Amino acid sequence: MEFTREQAVALLKEYNQEPFHLRHAFTVEAVMDWYAHELGYGDEALFWSNVGLLHDIDFERWPEEHCVKARELLEAAGAEPALVRAVVCHGWGLTGADAAPEHEMEKVLFASDELTGLIGAAALMRPSRSVQDMELSSLKKKFKDKKFAAGCSRDVIRQGAELLGWELDTLLDRTLQAMKAREAHIEALCAGL
Repeated sequence: MEFTREQAVALLKEYNQEPFHLRHAFTVEAVMDWYAHELGYGDEALFWSNVGLLHDIDFERWPEEHCVKARELLEAAGAEPALVRAVVCHGWGLTGADAAPEHEMEKVLFASDELTGLIGAAALMRPSRSVQDMELSSLKKKFKDKKFAAGCSRDVIRQGAELLGWELDTLLDRTLQAMKAREAHIEALCAGL
């Protein structure tokens, strides 16, 4: 079954209550929607968005079973197999997930998930607390500083760029542009958290 956005949000909130996790889910949802349109998959944008929204469905409650428990939760909710696979494979090489990203959408999720966290952390350090005035050069400096947002794996981000066949700068720039384009939308979604 393909979820409506409302169904996906309800499912997300069934297992996630922490504002930090919900903000991350809404951010990745918005970035995936942007990429769907940018890369010519506009007719699949709802699917891409729902994958972004639900990618960490299990992380808040079951971090040690991340991407494994997700399969169980999503299948029980009647999610279509392609959504389950996409969510599971974003943990490829990091969790017990056994599926490697193959479809371009899966590669985009794998590549941009950690990067959205890094960009969000960098934005919080700016006087504006926004990505709107962030330049690629500033993001690159934060990326190179291993102590900054140390929980955001640079290796995963690099590997994601390689999976996509993109230069690292292309991934950084495109994801930054996605977050700039969708920042107001993300902030509106997070206003009540």
